[in-house]
Amino acid sequence: MAEATSTINALASLTPPSNLRSWQSAPHPYLPLVATASSDKIVRIYSLTTFTQQSQITGGHKRSVRAVAWKPGLPSDPDSVLATGSFDATAGIWKGENRKRRIGGAALSRFRQSRDDGGNDLVDDTVDEEELEPLDSGDEDDYAYAVQLTGHDSEIKSLTWSPHGTFLASCSRDKSVWIWETLPDEEDNLETVAVLQEHEGDVKCVAWHPSDEGCLVSGSYDDSVRIWREDIEGEWTCVGLGDGHKGTVWCVAWEPISHLERMQRLADSAGRSEDESGAHEAAGINPADDDKPQSGPRIMSCSDDLTIRLWRRRPKPPRKQTEAPKIPSIIRSTSDEEDWFEEQQLPKVHERPIYAISWSEMTGRVVSCASDGKIVVYEETKRTLPVSSSAAPLSSDSDVAMYQVNGNHDVTEGVTEASGRDALQTEWHVRAILDAAHGVFEVNHVCWSRRHDGTKRHRDEEVIVSTGDDGEVNIWTVD
Repeated sequence: MAEATSTINALASLTPPSNLRSWQSAPHPYLPLVATASSDKIVRIYSLTTFTQQSQITGGHKRSVRAVAWKPGLPSDPDSVLATGSFDATAGIWKGENRKRRIGGAALSRFRQSRDDGGNDLVDDTVDEEELEPLDSGDEDDYAYAVQLTGHDSEIKSLTWSPHGTFLASCSRDKSVWIWETLPDEEDNLETVAVLQEHEGDVKCVAWHPSDEGCLVSGSYDDSVRIWREDIEGEWTCVGLGDGHKGTVWCVAWEPISHLERMQRLADSAGRSEDESGAHEAAGINPADDDKPQSGPRIMSCSDDLTIRLWRRRPKPPRKQTEAPKIPSIIRSTSDEEDWFEEQQLPKVHERPIYAISWSEMTGRVVSCASDGKIVVYEETKRTLPVSSSAAPLSSDSDVAMYQVNGNHDVTEGVTEASGRDALQTEWHVRAILDAAHGVFEVNHVCWSRRHDGTKRHRDEEVIVSTGDDGEVNIWTVD
C-alpha cells in the first residue's frame, strides 16, 4: 500500500475521562460542546474550547448509556435538546439552557441572514469566537430530564434526529426501529408514529437522510442495510435493501449534500461535451437539474467483514401523468420500491471489525475506526479513464479504490459511459492512518467536528473526535 499523504496528530484528551468504556460522542450542532455516552450511566458534556468537562447528566438511566444525539437547532434557541439511548431499553430527552454560550448582536444577524439566503447548514460559518460569550462552569443541574421514551424490549443501540428535528429514530437489540414525532404544541412530548420490524437481527445503527425528513437508513446484525421512507399517508415502509455485507453492519452514514454538490462542480469544471454530460445524468449525480431523474446522496456502511461499502440508488424515469385517477389500494405499489446497488468499496486498511464511519460535511473526507485500534481517513477524487481501455478493476486492498471499468457494467453502476469516450469516475484514497489511537483499547466511535480552541489555524478547520474502551475521548488534527 502506498504511503498516506497526511498524518493524524493528537491535539487533546478531554478531562476527566470515564472510568469505564465510552461508547460514542456527538458534537453539538452550533455550540463548542461534545456529549459522550459511557458505560458508567453518565453523559459528560465537554467544552471543545478548553477540553474540560462542563456538565454531566446522571440519574436518567439504570444501565449503560449507549448513544447520544443533539437535536438540530439554531443559536437563537433558548434550549439545547439532547437524546440519550440506554441498555435499559429507554431513551431520554434532556433540555439545557443555552445561556452558557449564546450568540448576539451582529453575529446572530448574520446567521439569520444566511438562513434567509437559503443556507442549509445549521452551523453559522460566519461567527467568530470573540463574538461568543464565555462558558460558565457547569454542574449536574444544567440539563433537565424532560421525557422518557419507552417501548423497546431490549438495549437501545443508536438514535438520531431528522434534519429539522421533527422526528427521532431509535434502534435496538429487539430487531426494531422506532420513530417518534415531536408534537407541534408540546415540545416536551413525543409520540410513536412507526415501529419498523423487517430486520432479522439486532439493529445496530440508524441515520437520517441529510435533507429528507421522510427517509432514513438502518444497519443490522443480519448483515443488511435497509432504507425506509414515509409515504403520503404517513406510513413508514422499507423501500430499499443493501445486501452484500458478510457480517454485522455497525454503522451507516449518508453522503452530505455539500459533498454531492462538490463532486458535481468538479465534474462541471472538466468542461465536458453535451454527450459526456449526459453520462453524468445517467449516473444521477447532477443535483442542479430537476428535470432529470436523480439518485440523490449515497449511503456508506461499515461492517464486521472489514469492508466499507458505498451504495447508490438507481434513478427511476419520471412517472407519466395519467388522466384518470387511480383507485386507492391498501397494497403498496412496487413502484415505491428503490433499487440500491453497491457502487464500490473503500480501500481495505482495517484488520478487525469496523465500528464507525463519519462523512465530513466540510471536506467530504471519511474517517473510520475499528476494533484494531486504527483511525483511517479517506478522500474521494474525480478520475477520468478511457472506457475503450477496458482497464482491469483495482482491488479494494489497494490504497486506491475506484469504479470498475468493463463492458459488463450498466452505466449507472459506477461507470458512466459516453459513447465510447472518457467515463467520469471517482476513486477513494487513503489519506492518513493512525495506529493504537487509544493504546491497546478498541476505538468504538469517531466523528468529525469543527475545531473551536484558540489555536485553530483557519475558520473551517475540523478535528476528529474518537471514543474508546479506555473511557477516553481524544481530539485529533489531520495535517
